[in-house]
Amino acid sequence: MIRTATEADVPAIHAMIRELAEYESALHEVRADEDQLREALFGERPAAFAHLAQTDAGEVVGYAIWFLSFSTWRGVHGIYLEDLYVRPSARGGGHGKALLAELARTCVERGYQRLEWSVLNWNAPTIAFYESLGARPQDEWSVYRLTDAPLAALGTA
Repeated sequence: MIRTATEADVPAIHAMIRELAEYESALHEVRADEDQLREALFGERPAAFAHLAQTDAGEVVGYAIWFLSFSTWRGVHGIYLEDLYVRPSARGGGHGKALLAELARTCVERGYQRLEWSVLNWNAPTIAFYESLGARPQDEWSVYRLTDAPLAALGTA
């Protein structure tokens, strides 16, 4: 079952964010705490949205966090999927596909024309999963990012 996250789900979402970061060998990069996550998802002006996958028994086993993007070429919003995570014990049960299907439904219902995300190049099982759904890599684009000292230096130049 897929459902929209509630404020009460913040501790579970935060725990899974840390699990995902550990899987990606980047736990040391996680700085967000539960209060920041609560504000981002449920504050006065939410910056992101979350859906949860849960078992029939109600156990939360996965999440998707996303936000709106905008295509100047298409003239409409899209969804950018920041995180998709399913706990290892629940993988293969259709939860990841169900989370993506929920976001695709949101796109269709709202007239959004893109559902996009990034995946680490080394994550072959995940890439195979995405490609099995019809997703294709956008190889002509490279992702760039400013953080920490370079971001501060440019922002104060």
